[in-house]
Amino acid sequence: MLLQLVEPGQTSGPHAHGEGVVVGIDLGTTHSVVALVQDNKPCVLDVEGKGPLIPSIVSLTEEGFTVGESLNEKLSSTKRLMGRDRKDPICSQFPQLTPGIGIRLQLGAHTLTPVEVASHILSYMKQGVEKRLGKPVEGAVITVPAYFDEAARVATKQAAALAGIRVLRLINEPTAAALAYGLETGSEGIYGIYDFGGGTFDLSLLKLENGVFQVLATGGDLNLGGDDIDHAVAEHLKLRDVRHARALKENLTEHNSFEGVMRNDLEALAAPFVKRTINITGDVLQDAGLSVGDVKGVVLVGGMTRMPFVRQEVAAFFGKAPLCDIDPDQAVALGASLFAHGLRYGSDALLLDVTPLSLGLETIGGLVEKIIPRNTPLPALASQEFTTHQDGQGGMMIHVVQGEREFVQDCRSLAQFDLFGLPPLPAGAARVRVDFAVDVEGLLTVSAFEKTTGLSQHIEVRPSYGFDEKTLSDMILESQKYGKNDMQKRVKAEEKLKAERLSLRIS
Repeated sequence: MLLQLVEPGQTSGPHAHGEGVVVGIDLGTTHSVVALVQDNKPCVLDVEGKGPLIPSIVSLTEEGFTVGESLNEKLSSTKRLMGRDRKDPICSQFPQLTPGIGIRLQLGAHTLTPVEVASHILSYMKQGVEKRLGKPVEGAVITVPAYFDEAARVATKQAAALAGIRVLRLINEPTAAALAYGLETGSEGIYGIYDFGGGTFDLSLLKLENGVFQVLATGGDLNLGGDDIDHAVAEHLKLRDVRHARALKENLTEHNSFEGVMRNDLEALAAPFVKRTINITGDVLQDAGLSVGDVKGVVLVGGMTRMPFVRQEVAAFFGKAPLCDIDPDQAVALGASLFAHGLRYGSDALLLDVTPLSLGLETIGGLVEKIIPRNTPLPALASQEFTTHQDGQGGMMIHVVQGEREFVQDCRSLAQFDLFGLPPLPAGAARVRVDFAVDVEGLLTVSAFEKTTGLSQHIEVRPSYGFDEKTLSDMILESQKYGKNDMQKRVKAEEKLKAERLSLRIS
């Protein structure tokens, strides 16, 4: 059996470049930010003179689509739909969803996909930067939630392509924030990156040492953010407009009372959501085999971390005041701009992300052979040899799955393809090597190679759906809950297969 994991790494040498600029983009649920490095310092850009935070809203006017203005006809928070399936519960939050197959949203006489909405926002930022600086945008590092699956990552790259942006790299939002803090402070150790934004929550544990930013473990919830608190406030106060609820929340972050509502009232409504973030944080620590005492510091990222109650709860959990030297709304974009600058001009910093869930193959009996385990540093390459089950078997189905359980039926199917034309050999004689390659952006390519004939086949995994975050969390929790039972079933299944092979040989 061949199994090899390539040592993770990436080039630190400079890339060829012209006269344009490279930028870092935080494509957020409620706001988006673009930044670049000028005079060796990262800074955010105010592309239209309205402030650095660009509302992630696409509206319709008589002149056409416009970005950043909350008009009557608008689409907002559509990042939550990136890479999702129509059956996903999150779709119920979008009354603009049109009937039919796939996710399309009504905006006036137009229908747009989440990818098209994102492309309008990205195009707006690109054009704003070029107008402001008088230089073309040659490329961008775009950030995504750590728990974005492959479908959502591919969707993000598609949106950039529609906007005419060359993606230098996709990197995880918490990792980008750590990059900003790490290079600013030069401090080494294990850090928690608590990223509580408008639509998502991520918690990543990173080890910063000798210029290497290594993700030890990550967790999160793609359906947990400030938007949910806004809806809870609106429902409790019977407000028709969620924007009113958001304004209340933002004002109560700065003041003890606003429009007759007390900060304590807001905190009571926010408490269940904040508690969920703390529970996830504890799970990630356990997953990494670390205790609170092992964490040197906690970096706060995302607009929700401005809320004093959130900061208090994070401080209480970790037993130390969190780090908030950098504007939490800007840290991700600043880190992305540093990474973009490093890709273009060369950098000594090395950034190592990880896979959120295990990747594997279906084998005989419906068993899962894990090829790349969860939390493996990226990029990663794993190879394993498989063989035929029957005499004269002329083909082999390669079924790629993702998840932590032992049986295919309990994991998520990603893709499958067939390798035909195998030589007519006895069972167990053929040698088919299957390679799994996950790049630094978390995108998977699977290849199969038969050694005797040289037959080969490969596929880039591009599923048409995205993982619901609850599904991701449940997959991990179920693997822990049913792990012992799954393993007992697996042993029985393997024993049955051995007996079948033995009876075939005897006969």
